[in-house]
Amino acid sequence: MIRISSYKIQMLLLRRTATFIFSNPRCVQPLRRHHHHPISPVNPDHLLQVCTVLYQQQNSPESRLTSKLASCEFQLTHEFFLQVCNKFPYSWRPVYRFFLYTQSQPRFNHTTVSFNKMLDVVGKSRNIDLFWELLNDMARRRFVNDKTFVIALRTLGGARELKKCVEFFHLMNSNGCEYNLGTLNKVVEAMCKCKLVEEAKFVVFKLREWVRPDGVTYKWLVGGYCDKGDLVEASKVWNLIEDEGFQPDVDAVEKMMETLFKVNQYGEALRLFETMRFKRMNELGVSTYGLVIRWLCKKGMMAQAHEVFEEMRERGVRVDNSTLGDVVYGLLTRRRVREAYQVVEGIEVPHLSVYHGLIKGLLRLRRASEATQVFREMIKRGCEPNMHTYIMLLQGHLGRRGRKGSDPHVNFDTIFVGGMVKAGKSREATKYVERVINRGMEVPRFDYNKFLYYFSNEEGAVMFEEVGKKLKEVGLFDLADILESYGQKMATRDRRRNRSRIATRDTND
Repeated sequence: MIRISSYKIQMLLLRRTATFIFSNPRCVQPLRRHHHHPISPVNPDHLLQVCTVLYQQQNSPESRLTSKLASCEFQLTHEFFLQVCNKFPYSWRPVYRFFLYTQSQPRFNHTTVSFNKMLDVVGKSRNIDLFWELLNDMARRRFVNDKTFVIALRTLGGARELKKCVEFFHLMNSNGCEYNLGTLNKVVEAMCKCKLVEEAKFVVFKLREWVRPDGVTYKWLVGGYCDKGDLVEASKVWNLIEDEGFQPDVDAVEKMMETLFKVNQYGEALRLFETMRFKRMNELGVSTYGLVIRWLCKKGMMAQAHEVFEEMRERGVRVDNSTLGDVVYGLLTRRRVREAYQVVEGIEVPHLSVYHGLIKGLLRLRRASEATQVFREMIKRGCEPNMHTYIMLLQGHLGRRGRKGSDPHVNFDTIFVGGMVKAGKSREATKYVERVINRGMEVPRFDYNKFLYYFSNEEGAVMFEEVGKKLKEVGLFDLADILESYGQKMATRDRRRNRSRIATRDTND
């Protein structure tokens, strides 16, 4: 048996690797240096001391600020610099003065991360002159990545500095960061998500000579205009996609369909869906089918929704719970209650969205008591309600503007105002009282979301328990169960444990 030492094996592998690399020049890549700075814990006292000095001395001469910072005993690390930036998220002067101070420290070198952090702060403060100066500095130092592009275009676009948006790409190209379609698409995506679709379109069309946009670029522009509600411009970009020979992405198709549904152009939306069924049937998935079914059910077009639902099942596309919830709600809007219950009973383990569709439909039919019974069954089967569940049920029982009964136990104004005062929200309570004191005025829509949010704590658990008892005294058992259930959900773990012990003790007795 021949034995080869590990040293000989390593040398043999190194020779083969070297031969392969030098015989394939494309595999030779320039050496890149990565600066890894381990995250070290920051002393909060030192951080507070430095930030106090920066805030108080931000307009002082450089010598005075330097001496004040030098008297602070702190360890300057990259994590410390980032934490200082977090303390001044919208104030450029303290952060920039601290940056200048760090430049004079011989053992500290900035990285792309620290530059991007400071750039973000300066951008949010809208100091465009300093922002542009920092971008030029980063370009010279080659401290630029995709995040830098996003921060730069989002800030310059928000300030309507459109020429600088285009000039930034030329600046980066002249400093070694060449024009790149992937970077452009990331920038367009970020700008469209920030409602800067007009600015994004300007950049795309001005850079066409150097970076040719593709289907992904146009997809984000279509989505941006759809989110903005500008269907005309979205249609223009859509036509441009087809004129340039690209195929619209499924996400863009769904965005366009949803926008058409929202503006009540059901015919155009369904025509677009029919085109997808005819030309690109294999690309239709659960999201597209679910979108169409949801809007057809909202409109009460149950025959068309049933047709799409059956096609979905025949093609073997998995029917998700959200789609089933939409079908249940659509059946209830047409007063087909028995069929809706049959759909729910046919599901082995109904999801929260299915129950929401059932509850929402029953409340629309003014069957609040029946909806509350579904709520009880839902909890028994182990499906935990969320905030939206409680808000729907409270609106069904109390109305969107709150209950205004003569009995103080039933009067929701009394419950709300008293609870707001206990929660320390006396100003909000006073505003509400002033607006409803004259019953001749229209009572503002009651914000159940804020009401439940204010009492999502241990004090709220006690309050809801007491309110539940009072409501049961006057015969409002459904409303009492809803509020008591929310109070139990907000109770702490120890309180739940004690409650379960008491219940066990009572059953044993």
